[in-house]
Amino acid sequence: MNYLLPFLAVVLGYGIVILFQPERQRYIKLLLSFSGAYLLALTVFVLLPEVYHTHNEALGSGVGEGHDTHYIGLFVTAGVLLQIVLEFFSHGAEHGHPDNEAHPTAAFPLALFVSLSIHSLLEGFPLSHSHNESLVYGIFVHKLPIAIVLTTFFVHAGVSHWKTALFLLLFALMTPLGTYLSSTVPSLVHYHTELSAVVIGIFLHISAVILFENAEGHRFNLLKFISILAGFALAYLT
Repeated sequence: MNYLLPFLAVVLGYGIVILFQPERQRYIKLLLSFSGAYLLALTVFVLLPEVYHTHNEALGSGVGEGHDTHYIGLFVTAGVLLQIVLEFFSHGAEHGHPDNEAHPTAAFPLALFVSLSIHSLLEGFPLSHSHNESLVYGIFVHKLPIAIVLTTFFVHAGVSHWKTALFLLLFALMTPLGTYLSSTVPSLVHYHTELSAVVIGIFLHISAVILFENAEGHRFNLLKFISILAGFALAYLT
């Protein structure tokens, strides 16, 4: 499931756009809000406790020494900063809001692909060692609306179907590849806790941006609020 679900999320998102050509962007925004809330809650309920527990076990002395209490936080902060840098090239595609500056053309959007690939590769790392199955569902819910938005973005920009399909196929393979590498490459296995902390920073940044970008002028939106509550509740219950 750790390999299959992240891949299927992108394939399903691509298929939804190609086959059904959804026009109601409102529902996609609600799905994004739900995915952002679900991802944020899973980060808080699952990833953060697992990372700190693993780190404290490695220290062998509970909380550890003074500088060690900030050790994981440094990598979480690094993840936030890394995601900010990646979004300079992806123009917000990771959270379902590629802006008009992305300008996909007839050429393969290499900078967008590289930045999204780095992001997707990293988010596969925690899956190889996590003891909570809900994390892979969080990745699925996170990637599905992004695949829908990306495919819609490329189609409306006039990118050919085969280039769109190639982009999404390679994008779909990145998270399973990250999961495989993090469980087989010795250096990645050794620094798994630190890399997972980086992913936590990435998830915190993305989920926060999703929730704030969908604020629509900071007006209260009941359906959006319900979708956020549903995301939090589902993450807590699973």
